[in-house]
Amino acid sequence: MKPSSVDALLPSSNKYPFWFGGSASAMATLLTHPLDLVKVRLQSTITPARLSMAGMASRVIATEGYAGLYAGLSAAILRQFTYSTIRFGVYEDLKSRLSHDTGTSHSPMVLICLSALSGFIGGVAGNPADIVNVRMQSDMTRPLAQQRNYKHVFDGIIHITRNEGLSSLYRGVGANALRASLMNSSQLASYDMAKASCIRTFGMNDDTITHLVASSLAGIVATTVCSPVDVVKTRIMGSTNGEHVWQIIKRSTLSESPLWVFKGWVPSFLRLGPQTVLTLLILEQHKKLYAKMGV
Repeated sequence: MKPSSVDALLPSSNKYPFWFGGSASAMATLLTHPLDLVKVRLQSTITPARLSMAGMASRVIATEGYAGLYAGLSAAILRQFTYSTIRFGVYEDLKSRLSHDTGTSHSPMVLICLSALSGFIGGVAGNPADIVNVRMQSDMTRPLAQQRNYKHVFDGIIHITRNEGLSSLYRGVGANALRASLMNSSQLASYDMAKASCIRTFGMNDDTITHLVASSLAGIVATTVCSPVDVVKTRIMGSTNGEHVWQIIKRSTLSESPLWVFKGWVPSFLRLGPQTVLTLLILEQHKKLYAKMGV
């Protein structure tokens, strides 16, 4: 029977481990990390000439080798196990609890609010690893004498704590949490709504094709909504001169074109799109395997 009558906005009654979202996101990151690195390099590099995604990737390979595309991977993995575990876990738990209490499906506004809240919490939790991730990815864009050369994520956390203080691990946490809130609400809520539309309006099955279409649309929405905050966040986290958010916005606006807030949009989408699709597909496989195990 085609699940056209299924209420796609109503969460499943099945309960899955809280960490599934983090695990799925970490696995997806193994494949998409090079795109994330290129995005960060484009966002953190201030040059008059416009450099394309392919151009930046070629520059990284030429100067650092192919391994350079995976700079900061350990920090990216830790970030997913903190940030994504919480954003997925809290979102699904809140949906389940609210559905159980009301016995009804969730409106789009409810989904947006729940996903925004869970994203905000996840953004705060993942900030330390995100700081190290951005610094490791953008390290080679700095003058040789100013490069940090962190060996791995824990080495970065130790160095930052010793040299800049524990509070530096939460540099830019406001922008990061806001970005996480925007990203989660635009990604997860739009995915749920797009999936529901595919099933209800277009009569599609609840299968891989539907997931691909819905997650691709969610990736476009999330990338566009988050781009301005993402660029500012990257520049704050890569800075060590104590600039505040408004100082960075003012300086960037005066020295670059007004479209600087969308700098790196294409690599952002090319990373977030595959990341979204892979994460959700892997998450579904997690759930299927868990169901087969009968745990």
